Amino acid sequence: MNKRLSPWHLGATLYMPATRTDIAEAILNNKIDGLRSLVICLEDAVSESDIPTALSNLRELLAILAQAKANNGNSHWPLVFVRPRHIEMGQMLAANMDLSPIDGLVLPKFTLASLPGWWEIVRDTQLCIMPTLETEEVFDVVQMRELATALQAHPCHQRIIALRIGGNDLMNVISLRRTRHFTLYDGPMGYVIKMLVAIFASRDFALTAPVCEHIDDHQIMDRELALDMAHGLVGKTAIHPNQISKIEQALMVSSIDYADALRILNSTQAVFKSQGAMCEPATHRRWASGILARAQVYGISAEQAQNGVRLMTVT
Repeated sequence: MNKRLSPWHLGATLYMPATRTDIAEAILNNKIDGLRSLVICLEDAVSESDIPTALSNLRELLAILAQAKANNGNSHWPLVFVRPRHIEMGQMLAANMDLSPIDGLVLPKFTLASLPGWWEIVRDTQLCIMPTLETEEVFDVVQMRELATALQAHPCHQRIIALRIGGNDLMNVISLRRTRHFTLYDGPMGYVIKMLVAIFASRDFALTAPVCEHIDDHQIMDRELALDMAHGLVGKTAIHPNQISKIEQALMVSSIDYADALRILNSTQAVFKSQGAMCEPATHRRWASGILARAQVYGISAEQAQNGVRLMTVT
């Protein structure tokens, strides 16, 4: 897989309805500060009556991007994905539109039963995929284990950048909406995220965090982002540009974690103490590799770096 499509390059993934007419400008002219990836949405963000307009806009956008890519390449663009409404729309897009300028598809309502249909769409393309886990099956640990095992053995495995956790759809399944004063982890989704991490991360799949819909409550956002990082999630869905800098900041690595990761990967000791904590390379090596990969993209948090820890270049 192209290194540019590492899950660590997703950052805050901004969802934009395909009905918007300013998407090309956002992609080509870096109009949104810090934007690393965006999803052009044809699903929940677009009403049924607006689908013809959304599809027309998408066709025009793809033509603009194809021309820009032919003229200048796309090395400075954010990663660009399209989220079809369903498999039938995905088939229509692949058959009738030039999807070569984009990086991949976000697959809505993804299940084991839908895998063959989605694979048929992307198999003969260069498109990567981000399946979204957001249906009733996600609450069933047995079905999630079966899905993870199937994906691990399927040829689509190398196309999967990350699995996206669809928090709002999952809450809808159980007739709930997150309250304004709690993080998503304070309700049933706390269990779901833990279960998905245990099943999929143990099989080397990356997972992204659900959106925080309370756009103006930065305290809730900060608390939730801290929990996202504690669960090893690699990025977070954003629904407003003012969430991007918060997500980027959370993805930065603390100087303490960075120093520990370097020592763990370079130490010849079986166990040692570092900054008040036990480090055991045999069990912490995978964590340390992830910390350095994250630091290479997002850097080391400035407030931590000022505490006297020498910053080193990650190679």
